Amino acid sequence: MNEPALDAERDAVLAALRPVVEGIAATFGPVCEAVLHDYRCPERSVVAVAGAVTGRTVGGAMSEIGMRVLARGDEAHDELNYVTRTADGTLLKSSTMVLRDSTGAVFGALCVNLDVTAVDRAHALLGALAGTARAPAQVPATTFGDDIDAVVDAIVDAHPLRRDTNWAALDRDRRLQLFRDLDGRGVFAVRRSVEHVATRLGISRASAYHYLSQARADTGPAADTP
Repeated sequence: MNEPALDAERDAVLAALRPVVEGIAATFGPVCEAVLHDYRCPERSVVAVAGAVTGRTVGGAMSEIGMRVLARGDEAHDELNYVTRTADGTLLKSSTMVLRDSTGAVFGALCVNLDVTAVDRAHALLGALAGTARAPAQVPATTFGDDIDAVVDAIVDAHPLRRDTNWAALDRDRRLQLFRDLDGRGVFAVRRSVEHVATRLGISRASAYHYLSQARADTGPAADTP
């Protein structure tokens, strides 16, 4: 099947899922958000959204989770019932279900986010009353937003090599590791992201492309260079 025909097929799948997005959110009520993504345009991947758990809107960007799926390409798989939290501390139970065309290529995802903050607090209260309370588990934070640059910034700033020291203090191996990790998380699948990361790190665009090229030479590309 040629690319125009595949794009028409993908568009039809997305169109068919739009009412499903509304139905999921209506079924679970105000604690639920359903988001439909078209990964052909990562910077504006949200094509339908119902609910307001993460505050995304149509035309908004994918999250760090979407970037991870994008980095895995056709090897991506569904991620179900994982727990994460937003920057403001809202606890989410989420599922990301990848969408494939008839060739098996991943082109999007249907995501469901449930705000379980109140449930978690109630569970902790009941545990304390029963004397069975445990120390709260550390839940990773995920950046959700309509601005892809903010998502990229959050990934770069949260990386241990970036958080614990500055670029100038990193030796060559750790600089390559930083770019390898960012590539593996799908950061460089986004257009102009190399330039954006370069600015965030305070280095030249040429240096950023050099380190990305060297990192990929060691492990192979996680995504096409934008």
